[in-house]
Amino acid sequence: MNQKSLIIHDISPVISESTAVFPGDTPYSMKTNMDFSQGHHLKLGEIHGTVHLGAHTDAPNHYHKDGVGIHERDLSLYFGDCQVIEVSLDKKKRIYPEDFSQEISSPRVLFKTNSYPNPNSWSDDFNSLSPELIKFLKSKNVVLVGIDTPSVDPSDSKGLESHTEIYHSDMAILEGIVLTDIEEGNYTLSAFPLKLKNADASPVRAVLMENK
Repeated sequence: MNQKSLIIHDISPVISESTAVFPGDTPYSMKTNMDFSQGHHLKLGEIHGTVHLGAHTDAPNHYHKDGVGIHERDLSLYFGDCQVIEVSLDKKKRIYPEDFSQEISSPRVLFKTNSYPNPNSWSDDFNSLSPELIKFLKSKNVVLVGIDTPSVDPSDSKGLESHTEIYHSDMAILEGIVLTDIEEGNYTLSAFPLKLKNADASPVRAVLMENK
């Protein structure tokens, strides 16, 4: 009898003081309050930084005045069947439905753009999503959309058109993931947010699972 083995792909960048954040946002830092090297009986630390750190999911109150905090989101959005789609576009371009030919086969879709290659080096020329794409995904019953960049909108967007369309479509967002070594195809996604009351986002440990 052939046995399948579970393969887990970690699609979360390492979070450290080198992790880049949006200009003006709060970078990550860690402080050690107790340590074995100081004669203490344990190590104890604290962290500080934006909730939009590394792989993270936005809460609706981040992009709409009537949106709920991350602690109120349905956890089923962040776990289950997932599809990775790779696109190749010029820098700063938004993704439109005509930019890929793959059929949507999952309620969770992650876009691999390779346009933000280094999580420790900020750049604003990454690809993002178009509102038209969000409408298209909604018509295919997609409940979560993700991208391997810091945002589903361009970094200089003030209108946040894709965020707004996601709000009206009641979809979930997953940003800042690393898909460099991930092939197109279908997986199981796990990317649960922390239960942070009224927070506008939460870091996640995002992983893709497959049976081989």
